[in-house]
Amino acid sequence: MFDNVLIANRGEIAVRIIRTCKLLGVKTVAVYSDVDAEALHVKLADRALRIGSADPGDSYLNIDKLVQAAAEAGVDALHPGYGFVSENWNLAEKCRQAGIKFVGPKARTLVIAGNKVDCKRIAKGAGIPVIEGGGSVFYTLEGALDAAREIGYPVLLKAAFGGGGRGIREASDDRQLVQAFRLATTEMKRSLGKTGLFVEKLVKPARHIEVQIVSDGRGKVIHLGERECSIQRRHQKLLEITPAPGLDELARMRVAEHAVTLAKALGYENVGTVEFLMDADQNFYFIEVNSRLQVEHPITEMRAGVDLVKEQLEIAAGEGIDYGQDDVELKGAAIQCRINAEDPTAGFAPSSGKVERLFFPGGAGVRIDTALYPGYIVPEYYDSLLAKLVVRGADLEDARRRMSLALSEFEIEGPKTTIPLQRFILAHEGFARWNLSVEFLQENRILEAFSEQAAVERADLATKGAVIAAVLLESGAGHSGPRRQEHRSAQRRMSQKERHYDAL
Repeated sequence: MFDNVLIANRGEIAVRIIRTCKLLGVKTVAVYSDVDAEALHVKLADRALRIGSADPGDSYLNIDKLVQAAAEAGVDALHPGYGFVSENWNLAEKCRQAGIKFVGPKARTLVIAGNKVDCKRIAKGAGIPVIEGGGSVFYTLEGALDAAREIGYPVLLKAAFGGGGRGIREASDDRQLVQAFRLATTEMKRSLGKTGLFVEKLVKPARHIEVQIVSDGRGKVIHLGERECSIQRRHQKLLEITPAPGLDELARMRVAEHAVTLAKALGYENVGTVEFLMDADQNFYFIEVNSRLQVEHPITEMRAGVDLVKEQLEIAAGEGIDYGQDDVELKGAAIQCRINAEDPTAGFAPSSGKVERLFFPGGAGVRIDTALYPGYIVPEYYDSLLAKLVVRGADLEDARRRMSLALSEFEIEGPKTTIPLQRFILAHEGFARWNLSVEFLQENRILEAFSEQAAVERADLATKGAVIAAVLLESGAGHSGPRRQEHRSAQRRMSQKERHYDAL
């Protein structure tokens, strides 16, 4: 095992990696930007190095600075986490040249997996179903228009490089495709630093199913079951579930076999995820490979009883996998909610600011991955993820109930969060019946219904506050200090409740 590891990331995933390293007796080096000097990952690491300004391009996206920091610290390995440069082949190659082990796939694998068109070609050659289209990368609108007309609308525009739901747009005709191409290209430049789109047939209705794989790079590949990631907004996941509800056993086995087959065809090494779309007849179509640790990896850990970061480090250190597929035992069900600093009633507008008050839920089967603490100032420069709330239950319904309870206890006063929306989704009849699809929010008018309910609750709270304040004021008239103090205290409590509701 390594002696010293640099974590080239921030936030909850940096904290997550540091904790596993501590359990393994591995020292850690954190990196931070100017606005992250007081971040939790900086406080928990054995050593921390400043690498730049708040601008990600000057810090967490700057490969040269990351490798320089790793060399300065004299580490054995670099763990990229997820996001930022976690799937960047150039980082992996520069680490190799510097004699630093990159905790993830080799550079050549990242090149192939990072090109969705090439990856689809390999999948198709391995006998794995793929969606029609997606055979070429387009940098100009004209090429995309020709491809869409040949495939036939509706189509999906997707980023050829990168992931995380960015650069994805639907189009039902030429006019929509023109607009979608421009928007997707702009988004890709901003978030991925490069452009290039491909066009494929839109599968609708569809569910988003992915499979967790672990590979030693020497031909041994195992899977740790599938995850349902269909609850999304603008192709960004809100919550994830395992196992995927309603799959027959044949379909469950088939999608796992597809994932293992592709990993072997790629010569994949380390931990990764193979993503699929599933149609109404439970047919699977390969989407992409995420050659890194997934945001939603904790729900697989909860069911499989493994530490995927530990698996990553051991494989990178050459220790391999000491168990086989028959040894994997998946127990119960698990759900994860991504708690984001966003306002769902305002188009998921980002929210930042100081965490004034924080209360975490607890109980059996509850896990929270976060870098939050009271007084922490959520910066505006990075991804909005604040915490991952994960629960495990005996079955899907038990997990759903436990998650509903945990969400009701979770309090963050300060930035607005997605917690109230996730509570609303968990209680929705369609979700409780597991009638899921990537269009779940739109088909059930979730955002409209949630906003209407929030407006009513806000009005009720304001009315009750006014009535209570008026009664206390009247009863306190003509009385001395203690009664007036009681009135002022009641007003403060009411004001705190209103601020708390605003924060949620």
